[in-house]
Amino acid sequence: MTQMLDKINAYIDNLPLEVEPKGLYEPIRYVLSLGGKRIRPQLMMMAYELWRENGEDVLPQAVALETYHNFTLLHDDVMDKADVRRGKPTVHRKWNENTAILSGDNMLVLAFKWMQEMNSEPQVCSKVLSTFTQTAIEINHGQQYDVDFETRDDVTEEEYIEMIRLKTSVLLGCAVKIGAVMAGATDEDTENLYRFGEAMGLAFQLQDDFLDVYGDPKVFGKEIGGDIMCNKKTYMLINALAKAEGDDKAELQRWIAAENPDRSEKVGAVTAIYNKLGIDRMAKAKMEEYYQIALAALDKVCVSDDRKQPLRDYAAKMMKRNK
Repeated sequence: MTQMLDKINAYIDNLPLEVEPKGLYEPIRYVLSLGGKRIRPQLMMMAYELWRENGEDVLPQAVALETYHNFTLLHDDVMDKADVRRGKPTVHRKWNENTAILSGDNMLVLAFKWMQEMNSEPQVCSKVLSTFTQTAIEINHGQQYDVDFETRDDVTEEEYIEMIRLKTSVLLGCAVKIGAVMAGATDEDTENLYRFGEAMGLAFQLQDDFLDVYGDPKVFGKEIGGDIMCNKKTYMLINALAKAEGDDKAELQRWIAAENPDRSEKVGAVTAIYNKLGIDRMAKAKMEEYYQIALAALDKVCVSDDRKQPLRDYAAKMMKRNK
C-alpha cells in the first residue's frame, strides 16, 4: 500500500500544472500538494488489481477522482468558511474566495478531462464516464441536503444516512466501480464492488462522527468536539435528540441554543449526555453493521481470496484509524 501511495503522489507531483495563468493553477497545485490519505485513488487501483496486475494502468483515472474529491473539499471550505485544511490555510484564506471558486471550477473540469484519458474500448469509456458523472450529481445532492439540515431540527437518522451516502459514500463506490469496469469485470462483480465501497463509505463517515467526540486529537488530526460546537446534525446528535427526555433533553437543547459557550464545558456536557443515552454504543454498532455489509459484498466478488485480501486489509485499516 505504501508503494501504491508513493506512485499516486508522484503522479500528482508531475501533473501539468506549471502553466499560465498562474493565478488559476497555483491554488490547484497547492490543494493537491496538501496530501491526505488518497483513499479513493488507492481503492480504484486495488479494485483494478483484482483482475489485472498493474494498478498504474488506472493512475490517470485514480488521480482524476482525487482531483474531483479535492475540488469538493475546496468548495466545502468556502461554504463552511473554514480557515484550515490538513494543517494549512485553505485556498480562500491564502488567496481569496473568487480564486477558490474559479480554481475549484477548473479542478472539476480537469477531473473530467483526466478521467477520459484511457485507451479502452468505447463501451468501457462510456461506463466510466457515466459512473463518474452520476456520482458527481449525487454528491451535489448530498451537499444540498447537508446545507438543508443546518436549519432543520427534525432530521431523522434515515435522512442523515442518505445524506452521507450521497455526500461521501458514493465516491468510494465510484472508485472501486471504475477500477472494476476498466479491468473488464462482469456487471455483477462490478455492482458488488460498488456496494462494498458504498458501505465502507458509510462506516467511515459514521466513524468520523464518532471520533469527533471520542477520538484522540493526536491520531484524529483535529481538535475534538468540532461537530458539537457547531451543532452539526451528525448521527450522534440526531439520535441524542430523539432519545433524550426530561432534564437530559432540556440540557441538550440549552447547549444547542447557547451563544459563544465555553468549548470545554459544552463538549464535556454534551458528551456526558451521549454517554448516558448510550449514543456511543449505538454509533459503534451502526459502524460495525455497515462494515460487515461491505465485507459481505466483497465476499461475493468472483475472484480468489488472495486477490481480495488487499481490499480487506485496507478496509480494516480504514476502520482502525483511532487506535
